[in-house]
Amino acid sequence: MSTAEVQEPERGGWRSWLLPASQRRTIGELADHVDLAGGDRASKRSAFWSMLVISAVIAGAGVLADSTATVIGAMVIAPLSRPIMGMALGIVTADRRLLPRSAGVVALGVVVVVGVGVIASLAVPGGVDLLANTQVSGRTSPRLADLVAAVATGLAGAVGLSRRDVGGVLPGVAIAISLVPPLAVAGICLGQGEFALAAGASVLFASNVLSLVLAGTVVFAGYGYAWQAARATRATRAYATIALLMVLVLVPLGANTAANLLVNAWTNRITAAAVRWVAAVPGAEVRGVSIASHTATIDVIAPRQLPPVGTLLSSLHDQVPAGVRIVVNVVNGQRIDAGSVR
Repeated sequence: MSTAEVQEPERGGWRSWLLPASQRRTIGELADHVDLAGGDRASKRSAFWSMLVISAVIAGAGVLADSTATVIGAMVIAPLSRPIMGMALGIVTADRRLLPRSAGVVALGVVVVVGVGVIASLAVPGGVDLLANTQVSGRTSPRLADLVAAVATGLAGAVGLSRRDVGGVLPGVAIAISLVPPLAVAGICLGQGEFALAAGASVLFASNVLSLVLAGTVVFAGYGYAWQAARATRATRAYATIALLMVLVLVPLGANTAANLLVNAWTNRITAAAVRWVAAVPGAEVRGVSIASHTATIDVIAPRQLPPVGTLLSSLHDQVPAGVRIVVNVVNGQRIDAGSVR
């Protein structure tokens, strides 16, 4: 039995309050919206793939230009959330055709967008620090907060699909959930040989997809779209699978969050030590500290000669891990390689 053929049960109580009958989309309407193989499939597919490619090009251009507004434009028109919600509906209704079909569309969409990103990477000059681009750095280091935001966004998206009167939230959902931009970043990083950064962007995309699917299954099931006992048993297995995948995504996200907290702590310690180090020089000022890989860079304004760097390194002993390289950039163009902390 297909999704469109599943009959709908009578509802009452809290379900009627959350989803009034007058505003509830039928399961057929919902399936028609998320299933590219239903109804006028030719028109649906042409619209989906054309908009996906266009959004990928816009996202790639926005990333290269480090333009937040351009990237947001790509988010608004990206249609990738439709088959992802199709996966959620397929899980809830145990539709053996909708779930794999939607998953296949998502997988092929990933290949297309990453491919566009790889092509866009050809425009990146050699030797460019990709992490200096905020569109890249913001999508290659996902945190647990990103997962929480993605789940909440998925809940809003599923509600918007289920109710006729809140469809206006869907553009906001498209902006809040990041799907195409991380894939574009992954492609650009792959094209530049930055495989670790590409992996980080891929983890962000995967966590967003799983969050959407999980949130969609919860909302669709809560709204009563899964009601047959046999199908509910299958849906329970699917829930367990999604939960397992979420745990697998939580591991790198949790590790990355912990790493970010450590880097912030080390940055604060290096900043405090640098401020004490330049205090003896009138007019000297620490403008900022950044850490990339095993190197900490300190930006300093100094009208006079700075104190010996050995003093700075000694003050950082036991404050940051041994082996961290300290580099001091002075505004006048001088670059001092202080060595590594012991």
